[in-house]
Amino acid sequence: MTPRRQRMLTVALVLVGVGLAVGLTLQAFQENLLYFYSPTQALAGEPPEGRKFRLGGLVEEGSMSRQPGELKVSFVVSDLEQSLPVTYEGVLPDLFREGQGVVAHGYMEPDGTFRAEEVLAKHDENYMAPEVAELLAEQGHPVKEQAAN
Repeated sequence: MTPRRQRMLTVALVLVGVGLAVGLTLQAFQENLLYFYSPTQALAGEPPEGRKFRLGGLVEEGSMSRQPGELKVSFVVSDLEQSLPVTYEGVLPDLFREGQGVVAHGYMEPDGTFRAEEVLAKHDENYMAPEVAELLAEQGHPVKEQAAN
C-alpha cells in the first residue's frame, strides 16, 4: 500500500469515528431531554408515548389527598383550561401547597393519570417556573412580573 493510500485510509477512519461519536452523542442528548407540557397539551396527546416529560401548572385547591402513614399522594394540576390528576410517591417539597405553581417530572399512565417521579415547587413567594408563568399568563391568570423573572 502506498503512503498516499495509507493517509486516505487513516483520514477515512478518523471521519467515520468522529461521525459515529457525534451520532451517539446526539442520540444520548435526545433520550435525556425533558420537554415541558401543560395539562391541556398532555391530555391532547402531544407528549411522545412512553417518554418522560415535565408537567406544569397550578395545584388545584382541595385536590390533594394522602393516606395517613403513607408517602403516596395524589393531587390535580391545572392550567386553568384543563386539569390532570397526578400521583407521586415520596416526600413533597416543603413549599408544596395547593393553589401554587408546580412542575412534575414523570410520564403518563394508560389510565390518563400522570405518574410523577419528581415534584418541584416554588422556592420563594415570588418565584414561579418560567414555563408555568408563561402558560398561566396565556390563560389570563394574573401573574406578577416578578414571578416570570
